[in-house]
Amino acid sequence: MAEVSALRKHPCPECGGDAEWNPSKQALACPYCGTVLPWTPGQDQIGAAIREHPLEEALASVSAEARGLKEEKKSVKCESCQAISIFDPTRAAQRCDFCGSPAIVPVADMQDVITPESLLPVVIPATQVRDKLRQWYGSRWFAPNKLKKAALTDTLHGIYLPYWTFDAHASSSWSAEAGYYYYVSVSDGKGGTRRERRTRWEHCSGHQANFFDDDLVPGTVGVHLKLLRKVEPFPTTDQLKPYEPAFVRGWTVERYQIDLRKASETNRSQMDATMYRICERAVPGDTQRGLRVSTNYSSRTFKHILVPVWLATYTYGSKSFQVVVNGFTGNMAGEHPLSWVKIFFAVLAVITVIAVIFALSRG
Repeated sequence: MAEVSALRKHPCPECGGDAEWNPSKQALACPYCGTVLPWTPGQDQIGAAIREHPLEEALASVSAEARGLKEEKKSVKCESCQAISIFDPTRAAQRCDFCGSPAIVPVADMQDVITPESLLPVVIPATQVRDKLRQWYGSRWFAPNKLKKAALTDTLHGIYLPYWTFDAHASSSWSAEAGYYYYVSVSDGKGGTRRERRTRWEHCSGHQANFFDDDLVPGTVGVHLKLLRKVEPFPTTDQLKPYEPAFVRGWTVERYQIDLRKASETNRSQMDATMYRICERAVPGDTQRGLRVSTNYSSRTFKHILVPVWLATYTYGSKSFQVVVNGFTGNMAGEHPLSWVKIFFAVLAVITVIAVIFALSRG
C-alpha cells in the first residue's frame, strides 16, 4: 500500500492550537477558541481517490508497506475485552473506552501491516448524541429506575472503529426442485369430498450474477457486534474521505484485531449467504427443495477504513453494557439491564386483564 507523507499540522491563526474536525460545523475548527479553518488537502490528498486494493495480492504478501497514522499516538490494550485503543499521548487513560475496565496496560507502538487510507468523517455532534441517550434510557420501561437516574452521558466517547470493505464479482450456478401446487378431490370419509393440495416436482437450474460493492466487515473487538449490525450501514461508497489526522484528533482510534485474512473469510461467508438468497428467489414454482448453489468470485478487492461511532459504556451490577450511535447517520442501538420486579408486575397485570375479560365474557 502506498506510503503517505508525514503529518501536516493545522495551527489556529488566533491561538496556535491544532485544529480538529468539528461535526457541528462540518469543518476544521480550533477546539480552544472555535476559529474555523479552511481545509486544504496535503500533497498526499491532492487528487487522491479512495483506492481498492487487490485482495489476493495482499493475502499473499504480509510485507505490505505500512504508513502509520501520521501522528504521535499512545496505545493501550484492555486486559478485559482485548481492545487496543490509540489516542493522543497527552491523554491519561484511566479506563477502557469500550468496556469500562480499569485493567488497561500500555502496548508497543507497532506499525500495522495495513493501515487506514480513508475514513468517514463524523457528522452527528456530541450534543445531539447526549439528547438521544437521555431519550433512550428514559424510554426503557423494563430498565431499573437507577439506570434512568444515572448520568450515562458522562461515559460518552467518540471512537473511530476499524472496518474492512470488500468488492467482488459473483457468478452462481444453481439447481433445485421446483414444486408446483395442484389440487385434487378426495373422499372426506363421510360420503362427501374435500380438496387436497398436492405438489408436482420438477428439476430446474439457472445462473445468477451480482456485484458486491463495499461489503462491510468490522475489524473491532471493542464494540459488541450485535450492536454494530443494528447501527449499520455506514455509507462508504460515496462519503469516504482520504485519511487526514485532523479528522481523528481528539478521538480514540481502535486498532484492528480482526485481520485481513479473517475478515476476508467473513466476507466470503456473507457473500455466500447473499448469493444463496438470490438464487433461492430465482427458483420458480410455489415451493422448492434441494437447492444447491456453486459460486465463483472474481476481482476481489478491499479497503481498510475508519468509521465514527459514539459509545457510552456503563456497568450495572457486575456486567458491562454498551450504547452505540452511528456517528454519520445517527442510528442507535443499546443494551440495558432488566428489572425483574417490573417484569413480574407487568406479567401479573396482563394475567389480571385476561382474567377480567374472561370473567366478563362468561357473565
